[in-house]
Amino acid sequence: MTLLQLEGVSVRFAGSTAGNALDRVDLAVAEHEIVCVLGPSGSGKSTLLRVVAGLQQVSGGRVLLGGADQAAVPVHRRGVGLMFQDHQLFPHRDVGANVSFGLRMRGEGRTACTARVAELLDLVGLPGAQGRAVASLSGGEQQRVALARALAPSPRLLMLDEPLGQLDRGLRERLVVELRGLFIRLGTTVLAVTHDQGEAFALADRVVVMRDGRIAQAGTPLEVWQRPASEFVARFLGFENVVPADVSGEWATTAWGKVPVPAGSPQGGQRLLVRPAGVVLGAAGLRCEVVSRTFRGTHVTLGLRPSSGPPLEAECALAGAPAAGDAVEVTFTPDEVVVLPREEGP
Repeated sequence: MTLLQLEGVSVRFAGSTAGNALDRVDLAVAEHEIVCVLGPSGSGKSTLLRVVAGLQQVSGGRVLLGGADQAAVPVHRRGVGLMFQDHQLFPHRDVGANVSFGLRMRGEGRTACTARVAELLDLVGLPGAQGRAVASLSGGEQQRVALARALAPSPRLLMLDEPLGQLDRGLRERLVVELRGLFIRLGTTVLAVTHDQGEAFALADRVVVMRDGRIAQAGTPLEVWQRPASEFVARFLGFENVVPADVSGEWATTAWGKVPVPAGSPQGGQRLLVRPAGVVLGAAGLRCEVVSRTFRGTHVTLGLRPSSGPPLEAECALAGAPAAGDAVEVTFTPDEVVVLPREEGP
C-alpha cells in the first residue's frame, strides 16, 4: 500500500536561472519501504525532503500522505519524523529530555514518556543513557539519540537528511547496517537523502537517483548498479569506462576494438559501459600500459592507457597484480558490459 505519493511536484525558486529545483517529480513510497535518494549537489534531493515535510511550498503538483493531499496541512500535523545531518540535539537537555521532546510537545504523560524513552534507547543501543549530558556523547552516540528522538512520536514516515554524513567511514558502515535492521524490525517507512552511494545501497530497498530536479532512475540497488539507465547514472555511480559504440549482433565496434555485448542488446549507434570487473587481463587482447594501481582491500584497481581509445579502469586480484609501468593486454567479458539507454532531452 502506498504511503507517500508525489504527483508532478515542481519547485522553482524566485530569481533562479538554473531551472527548477524540482521538475514534475513523480514518486511513490510504499508502507514499510526504505527509499534512499541520491544525486549530486543541486540535483533537488534535499528540496524533495523539505517538500514532503511541509518546509518548502510547491510551485505545482501534489504531495499525498495516506492518500490525503497535504497542501493545507502544517508541518506539525503531517505525522512525519525528521533527522538531520547535524542531529540538532538540545545541548542544555540530557539524553532523556532530548528523546522525550516530541512526546511532551503532544501532551504525553510523564509515565508514558519515561517508558517510551527507555524502550527507544534500548532499541538504538544506548540502554540507561537517559541522564547523560549531550556534550559527553560521541558522534555516533549523538546520531543514535537523534534517531531515538525522531522515532519517539511513532511517525508514519521517517525522513533522514544525510543522517551519517558527519561520522567517519568505519562508523558509518557499522551504523547503516544497524539502521536497516532497526527499520525492518519496527516496520518504519523511510525516505532518506544521502550523497554516499555505499550508504544508500546498504540501507535502501529502493534507490532514486536525481539529476537537475528530475528522477534519472529508480530501482532496487541491484537494478541500478547492474543496469544504469543512462550515461549520467553510470558516471554518477563511478563507472568511467564509457565510449561510443556501433552495436551489431553480439559485438560492438569501439575505440578499444571489438567488445562483446549481451544478447538482445540495442543495435546501431549507442553508448557502451564496461564495468572495471569486465576488463580482464590476459593474452592476445588490447595492449595497455598500467599507469596507476590502487589498493581497494579485496582487489586492486588499475588505471590503464590503451594503445587506442580513452583510458580504461580495470579490477584484478591482489596476487600477481601488475605494477605501474607494466605492459598488459586485456579482453572484455559481456556479462559486465551494458549498452546504455539513450538519454532524452527535457
